[in-house]
Amino acid sequence: MGKVHITTFGCQMNEYDSARILDILTGLGYRAAAGREEADLLIFNTCSVRAKAQNKLYSFLGQLRDYKKTHPQVRIAVTGCLAQQEGRRMLKALPQVDLVLGPDALPDLPRLLPLVLEGRRMAEVKLEGQADLPLSGRRASLVSQVTVMRGCDNFCSYCVVPYVRGREKSRPAGAIADEVEALTAGGAREVHLLGQNVNSYRDEEGVDFPRLLTLLARIPDLLRIRFTTSHPKDLSPALMETLASEPKVMKGLHLPVQAGSDRILAAMKRGYTRTRYLDLVRRLRETVPEISLSGDIIVGFPGEKEEDFRQTMSLLDEVGYDFLFSFQYSDRPLTPAGVLPGKVSEEEKRRRLLVLQARQREISLTRHQALLGRVAEVLVEGPAKKGHGWLRGREAGGRTVNFAGPPGLRGRLIKVKLESATVNSLRAVRLTPLETIAAKDLG
Repeated sequence: MGKVHITTFGCQMNEYDSARILDILTGLGYRAAAGREEADLLIFNTCSVRAKAQNKLYSFLGQLRDYKKTHPQVRIAVTGCLAQQEGRRMLKALPQVDLVLGPDALPDLPRLLPLVLEGRRMAEVKLEGQADLPLSGRRASLVSQVTVMRGCDNFCSYCVVPYVRGREKSRPAGAIADEVEALTAGGAREVHLLGQNVNSYRDEEGVDFPRLLTLLARIPDLLRIRFTTSHPKDLSPALMETLASEPKVMKGLHLPVQAGSDRILAAMKRGYTRTRYLDLVRRLRETVPEISLSGDIIVGFPGEKEEDFRQTMSLLDEVGYDFLFSFQYSDRPLTPAGVLPGKVSEEEKRRRLLVLQARQREISLTRHQALLGRVAEVLVEGPAKKGHGWLRGREAGGRTVNFAGPPGLRGRLIKVKLESATVNSLRAVRLTPLETIAAKDLG
């Protein structure tokens, strides 16, 4: 067949869908191209949650208008959330695009692609629940992503996800376990479970998310399990207990808060108060003392006053996040927040974001420094960015750890002692003797 190049915008679920697309195309005889100039098929898997990702996509596609004229044999496809949002409008606006495919239409790719190769321009967007196409073992990586549910029932006022991903639908626990077993047989040692709100996972047999974690932990070759994203209003005591008691479940939790002001949380329709969120954090740290906590915050939501922003800043200090993902608010189509009054200027949003990020860097560094001297177990993922005999991995809380060691340690659990810290990572010295590793793991 030909070569395909996939460019992914957005979240981990988009990355997972890109892997599924490549899995489908590999089965059809396609090979991955090293760059766009080598590809017969260009796929842009898109996000519509924030304006920045959408603008970046349209910039890419604009550059391809002339390229398509000089390379008419190349086919261009747009998939993902923005494809779902725009549908046939994208075909009308962008003549260089040949195929528009929503997330739930991915199973139709083998049927539609031959028609597109013949010269037809097509759009297929539908919301029919989960498109259940598990990854095969041939697409396994050391850390492999697995979607456990799709869609969202929360309808936060700023979020387009329920409109482009549909309502919540959980995959059967048995199908998820089968996929994870296939991935571990293909070399995966850690799985990253994905869902817009994994806390509300429940399949048709009544298996909830804590029980799913326990089921997957029984898979012998699987060393670690982590997951994203948890909604605070659905965080259960049972999930906290599973985090504490199940060794294979990593001791890290992504718990988005979005704002520290009750007034803004209500306008966002988040379903909890500041007090409720802080109580969850307190109980988490009591149940799982070693927990690593990350979150999301949006600055500049419509109507956000300086006092609201100060409350968000004070929340940072009360929680003490290890990591934080922070963004400027942007209007999104279909969402109630898009028509709210009291828009904050772009200049003020930028200022607030810079202030917040500067404070979070201080907090992250302080929390990393508090770990120095401790022994941690690291799953080695490969060479560190700096190279020169350094390896990179993650400890049980999900923090990046760099240490010196031979490349043959990839995929092994190694004990290290944490010796120095930066805002984004830790440096360590290896404690596990190489002769022990060679005898037990590398032989």
